[in-house]
Amino acid sequence: MNGVLGVGPAFPARPLLIEAGKKQIGLRRLALWVRQLAFALACMLLSGSASSHDASSYGGVFRSRDLGAAWLNADVGLFLNAALVIAVDPRDSLHLLVGTDLGILSSRNGGRSWVPEGPGVIIGAVFALAFSPDGELAMCAATSGVFLRDQNGWRRAEAPSSAIPARALVAGAAKDRFYLLGRSRLFASQDGGRSFAVVPGLSQTSEMTALVAIPGSAELLAAVIDSRAMISDDGGRNWRNTGFGGADAPVDMIAADATRPQRIWAAAGGRIVVSDNLGADWHSVGRSLTQAGARVRGIAASADATTLVVSSDRGVYRSEDGGQTWAPKEDNLPIHIEAGPLARDPNDAGVIYAVFSLMPYAEVWRTAVEGGNLLARIDPISLAGGLSFCGLMLIGGVLAAWHLSRRRATTHSPR
Repeated sequence: MNGVLGVGPAFPARPLLIEAGKKQIGLRRLALWVRQLAFALACMLLSGSASSHDASSYGGVFRSRDLGAAWLNADVGLFLNAALVIAVDPRDSLHLLVGTDLGILSSRNGGRSWVPEGPGVIIGAVFALAFSPDGELAMCAATSGVFLRDQNGWRRAEAPSSAIPARALVAGAAKDRFYLLGRSRLFASQDGGRSFAVVPGLSQTSEMTALVAIPGSAELLAAVIDSRAMISDDGGRNWRNTGFGGADAPVDMIAADATRPQRIWAAAGGRIVVSDNLGADWHSVGRSLTQAGARVRGIAASADATTLVVSSDRGVYRSEDGGQTWAPKEDNLPIHIEAGPLARDPNDAGVIYAVFSLMPYAEVWRTAVEGGNLLARIDPISLAGGLSFCGLMLIGGVLAAWHLSRRRATTHSPR
């Protein structure tokens, strides 16, 4: 027999196989070197652009079913850079909407899987989300506009340009009523979110920075105006000062209570206060948070106000003794990064959601206001590293394609 299976010479095939094996080993070593170098450059880029944060942590959505005692990740696998706000469907607790720095994500199974909402329509950071009380409608405010979702999907709502970006969206108790807090002014819709108009009454020099609707009344609102906690009984046309806050102690946020209609919460300088008569009287709750200067973003409390959960720019805190002692929550939660507003399940007051962002919220807001490109935040060294990384990935892809084509040609060549 003169060859393998009767074809070709018997001995020259062995040197050819040895030579092919050497080339294959060389290509594997080269590919390994490329991957190692690309990985090193990626680490340098990421560490350069997020040096102020714990690199082992990610932003995202987290859920507690026992009023903040234990937390679990509710967006497994997403690795979000900036989760900014979350809303829970009042008719289906498994239906969640999350606003991020890149648009909206939706889950229909309580966070086990997620899909983009309104791709190609809703663009940019989403700071505000709301469901109507019956869950039939959903609204969001992104840097690209205000949007309404009904049975026909997402579409743009009519709103003045000064309404974008928006700080908050809340549904009023009245049918088809939505309130939108823009950069500093209040807007309202009385047609189910299809159009918004400015609410008169607030002076041009005043600035509104937080807004919440009080359950049980069609036009009862609470807000932070010029660093003070304020109440309106007529849908924002007139406001009364509750006596809490001011230039010396600016109010961070204000929140309604899920269990007591007349109870509202507020925070200033890490100090938590509560009123059981819509701001007529306030009293301090325990002691200030352990981190001096923490900016509070959300408050959730038990009906007897002994268990408190607070989200802030220093993370999440919990107290089981009415605020006398505070403990930072770090089990299963990101540490050293900012927590955003809390969201409570309308059907179960013990279920709360917290969102976290690797990028500081103030930076995301500034970028949204200025309409800047995120690439402007990258320093030249990090940008050069990123370009090198992309170039090496391209080279690696070309080498891999060449290797596969050679291998296929060798496999299918006649022997």
